[in-house]
Amino acid sequence: MNKKNSEDQIKVKKGFHPHQWLILATLMIASFLGRLDGTIVNLALPKIISDFGITVTQASWISTAYIIANAIFVPIFGKLGDMIGRKPLYLFGIVGFTVSSMLAGLSFNLTSMIIFRILQAITVSIDYPIALSIIAFTFLDREQRAQAMGLWSAVFAAAAVFGPLLGGPLIDNFSWRSVFYINTPLGILGTIMALKFIEEPVEKIKGVKNFDILGALLLGTSLGVLVLVLDQGQTWGWGSSKSIISYTVAGVSLISFIYAEKFAKEPIVDLKFFKNATFSSSIITSFISFMGMIGGIFLIPLFVQDYLGYSVTKSGYLFIPMALGLMVAAQVGARLSSKIQPRYLIPFGMIVSSFAMFLFTGLDIRWSAFDIIWRLTLFALGLGLGLAPLTQAATSSVPIEEVGVASSVLALARNIAGAFGIAIFATILSDSTNSHLGDIRRFSVVHTTNPLTVKTIFGLMVTYANVLSFQTVFLTATGFLVLGAVAAFFVKESTEEFHGRGEHPIEI
Repeated sequence: MNKKNSEDQIKVKKGFHPHQWLILATLMIASFLGRLDGTIVNLALPKIISDFGITVTQASWISTAYIIANAIFVPIFGKLGDMIGRKPLYLFGIVGFTVSSMLAGLSFNLTSMIIFRILQAITVSIDYPIALSIIAFTFLDREQRAQAMGLWSAVFAAAAVFGPLLGGPLIDNFSWRSVFYINTPLGILGTIMALKFIEEPVEKIKGVKNFDILGALLLGTSLGVLVLVLDQGQTWGWGSSKSIISYTVAGVSLISFIYAEKFAKEPIVDLKFFKNATFSSSIITSFISFMGMIGGIFLIPLFVQDYLGYSVTKSGYLFIPMALGLMVAAQVGARLSSKIQPRYLIPFGMIVSSFAMFLFTGLDIRWSAFDIIWRLTLFALGLGLGLAPLTQAATSSVPIEEVGVASSVLALARNIAGAFGIAIFATILSDSTNSHLGDIRRFSVVHTTNPLTVKTIFGLMVTYANVLSFQTVFLTATGFLVLGAVAAFFVKESTEEFHGRGEHPIEI
């Protein structure tokens, strides 16, 4: 062993990996690409519809197929990372995503687009569980690991902002295909950095001999059908025969999966995790809060574009301070997590976010950009304080060799929660609009028969009913966030800290 390798190993055993921050930067590139793709492609749908000559309903499958495939494969790759190694799987993910993005840009019809989007979703689903697992193995020092998770979490906010900022100009000045090609240079850079800096953190690989194929099929069926009905339920009707069949298939598959996992040698999701109070409370907190957060926030661009007349690019500008606030608060939350127990820090951050969400119940068509920006920023500050400690609480409560699976469960909970939130709040928005419009018309008297005036008055009624409906949704979202804050009080410090001790050095 040469002198440099000897020095590196000493640093590792003391809890400091020699390239840990470069490894984090590498992971952040892939995470940024994956989340950017999730926001930027939706902006291109109108152009794709026009070029392919398809309907809006048909085009919705471009996003739906992506969401379903992502939900199915996140837990599978979380397990595979623990069985066949993190680095080769991570490289497969970033290379596969780069190639599939180029293919999506070359799509020639709807079918080819959907196929390539599914390939994108499969490869990008590798990132979340594997990235968190690599962070857990690389950052052995507890405080530095919390900082790393804070920085990595901030990428999600940055991607949400840069989606509209990059997508708008690219689509306007080039074509919709450019939103896929933009992934190529960053993907190549991320691949080179991964080859150079990321090391396989463990030597002993289990192999796929005992891979839980039955569990993967049952869980994939349940998740795929569940996401499908959440995405299409409002169009089908929540009580329609298609929806009822979907509920039944998802439920039966899930029950069968839980039963099958009890007998699997290498279960896709080890059910013993849920006997861990810290892990279970972290998952419950994440699910409830993400349902409220995503369900509420996704409506803001709709409101500012439909009622304030903002363009897609200009509406993206509103989220820049939010992203910056989240980045700063995530770091503050990460640093405070080593001094303040998560059961206090996470609820405090969520209460701040709840208050900011509640302030949106005063939504008005006379609001300025500043009225929206400062509320979004306050929301981000609260969210950032709790996000990194919540992620660390979930991943530090399980054995380090199972962080990949635990991370995939956490990602799955957040993704499904977001799908639930959007489906529930979109339905609330629609039903509430009809209800408010009925009330307004019932208690209004129009003293004119002039057709133009009557039409104008009815338009104002519809606008007012819509604004009231947005307020109803934000009030509901506030309720979910408050429930999440209550659940967070049960997220206790793990009594068996698996990652922060020096007795688990990285094997190199």
